[in-house]
Amino acid sequence: MSASERRGAARTAVVWDVLRPVLGDGGRDVLDIGGGTGGFAVKVAELGHRVSVVDPSPDALAALARRAREVGVEVSGQQGDLSSLVEAVGADSADVVLCHGVLEVVDDPAAALATLRAVLRPGGTLSLLVAQRHAAVLARAMAGHFQQALALLEPGATTGRSGHRFTHDEITGLLDGAGFTTTSIHGIRVFADLVPGSLLDLEPGATAALVELERAVAVRPEYHPLATQLHLIAT
Repeated sequence: MSASERRGAARTAVVWDVLRPVLGDGGRDVLDIGGGTGGFAVKVAELGHRVSVVDPSPDALAALARRAREVGVEVSGQQGDLSSLVEAVGADSADVVLCHGVLEVVDDPAAALATLRAVLRPGGTLSLLVAQRHAAVLARAMAGHFQQALALLEPGATTGRSGHRFTHDEITGLLDGAGFTTTSIHGIRVFADLVPGSLLDLEPGATAALVELERAVAVRPEYHPLATQLHLIAT
């Protein structure tokens, strides 16, 4: 496993820890909005769930199909985005919705969450992964992009293609406004983005130790402002 693969494992381990008990043993209708090449969708399908991906990129959907074939699972891919989601998949059509890294790039996050609620069945679950604003300020300052860091201090600020960034209070407020109840919040990539790849490549056991550390701090609210992302489960 390369250093980039090890870093990727450290970045997603906590998300999978949270998702597995939410998904259960199989047989549920799971919608992955913006699921791209199927990094999550294919693994969810391997657990025995019926998985649909809606993504605007035909290239990403083609890669999704290839990945699903390689592991012998079926994943439905459909070109589209949040603006036409209800028309594409139908209201009350999903038991679980994955929305990972999508809310940052929509024009109206509140309207997007209302759409996600519409496609969830009563009692359904939303897995929401969003970029966290305080960490984005820190990352830009450390990279020497001081004006970008300064601009991101303001609520609602965007940074070009990177889009929106959210604090804990901002994203939970948006979920409340859309009629969701937040049941858990985890900090994702608190340290994983700061650790040099060479360390993971050269130090035996470094990746496992990093994952253990990420799991330990993910549930500690005092570390959430350092997390690159926040992972929220809501019903």
